[in-house]
Amino acid sequence: MAAVSVSGVSKRYAKDVLEDVSFELEAAALTVLMGPSGCGKTTLACMLAGYIAPDAGRLALEGRPITEAGPDRIMVFQETALWHWMTVLDNVMFGPRASGTMGPAQARKKALELLERFGLRDFKDRYPGQLSGGMRRRVELAQAMINNPKLMILDEPFRGLDVMTRGLMQEYYLKLFAESRMTTLFITSELEEALVVGERVLIMDGTPARIAHSVVVDLP
Repeated sequence: MAAVSVSGVSKRYAKDVLEDVSFELEAAALTVLMGPSGCGKTTLACMLAGYIAPDAGRLALEGRPITEAGPDRIMVFQETALWHWMTVLDNVMFGPRASGTMGPAQARKKALELLERFGLRDFKDRYPGQLSGGMRRRVELAQAMINNPKLMILDEPFRGLDVMTRGLMQEYYLKLFAESRMTTLFITSELEEALVVGERVLIMDGTPARIAHSVVVDLP
């Protein structure tokens, strides 16, 4: 069953970036979107998140058109989105408290449970600047997952990490995904990463870009 559908989407800035992009994301699946730097992967992700609108075409989540940002879609960016003046715990609690979906006590309880799963409970009172790059990425994943979105969008989330930390984070996220089976779009420009994390890989190519190939990763 398709959780997300993208039909004939195009976008132009100074020049055409995307043209007639169409694909579907299956529910409870981890799909990778891959392509060279600058081909429009982040633009497409921002459309799915509702941050920008397409010039043509339609995007939908569970049949409902995506026309604006909403808590049912969470995007983890390439660069850190943690508030440096907030503790780890306050950063993770921020989403549900700001949206009003949880009260303070419930948000704290859920945040502490997530930090326990992420191996970060002992760091709940630290600030982002006191954490390593890999730890900050784990906090951001917890910050996103506490909102229980219907679609998780990860825009090159492990970019900039050293090779060993990146490999550990890939394994770590796969374990989390196996537990949650949250519909996920994972964006990367690295072939090895796409094969490691993806169940299916969508490959963007061309100028303007479109989906050139869809490959099922039939590996253990």
